[in-house]
Amino acid sequence: MNSVAVYAGTFDPVTIGHIWMIEQGIRLFDKLIIAVGLNPDKKPDFLLEDRIQLLEKSTTSCKNITIKQYHNKFLVKYAEEVGARYILRGIRNPDDYEYEKTWRLVNGDLSPDITTVFLMPPREIAEISSSTVKGLIGPEGWEDIVRKYVPECVLEKLKERYRN
Repeated sequence: MNSVAVYAGTFDPVTIGHIWMIEQGIRLFDKLIIAVGLNPDKKPDFLLEDRIQLLEKSTTSCKNITIKQYHNKFLVKYAEEVGARYILRGIRNPDDYEYEKTWRLVNGDLSPDITTVFLMPPREIAEISSSTVKGLIGPEGWEDIVRKYVPECVLEKLKERYRN
């Protein structure tokens, strides 16, 4: 039986933390669907098409992945729709744990057949988030700092966007 998982996020921008999660996901599952979503609580800096393109460029060496967009659906219902039995989520800190625990319980009520799998990244990338990356942009030398946290194609897109 093929194991299919969904890893969802806004990916605004893609970070090395996201790439780590994707790499782990393809080790754990036969197929990983990366679902790029629109979160009404977030105002993305990049268009959905740009985020998908950056994910594609950042994951060229990854096999058995599909990058799709999704919106206006509960993630667990999206997972059912695409034939996934697992949802892959990352936990970086206690706040993430509490947030993800709540959604895991709600998802279990909505679809008991979907299993949520949590991964905790290694220490050196544990606190990297898209919000942190965006918060580093601007001051002199930001490019050298941000370079440590994003794939090269993302850095180039950020430099292009924030050149002035």
